[in-house]
Amino acid sequence: MELLVATAVGALTAAGIYMILRLRTFPVIIGTSLISYAVNIFLFASGRLMLDAPPILREGVDVYTDPLPQALVLTAIVISFGMTAVVVMMAVGSYLSAGDDMVNEPVDPAAVQHAASAKRGGGQA
Repeated sequence: MELLVATAVGALTAAGIYMILRLRTFPVIIGTSLISYAVNIFLFASGRLMLDAPPILREGVDVYTDPLPQALVLTAIVISFGMTAVVVMMAVGSYLSAGDDMVNEPVDPAAVQHAASAKRGGGQA
């Protein structure tokens, strides 16, 4: 079981790093999401991997799962979902204003204006 979880965390991290190194906006967003999923699985696994064990310690229960990593993962999922939505909206706004979704290209306002006017048919041929 531990080998499966460690492989999943490693594969998600490797795929996330690969996607982050791309030069487009949306693969970078997907890469950060994959890395956040890998961190969530790692945190969840840190609470001891046990099957059919209750997350709460009470009388008569000798084996239990630590509930703190479960609460941390649940909170991290909600926060990462909200932040992904914000970053996607920022990327869409950037794409609409610049006309391209490259990550590292500097934006020249004159070139953007020229490209916008050429799209509308107002540019010189």
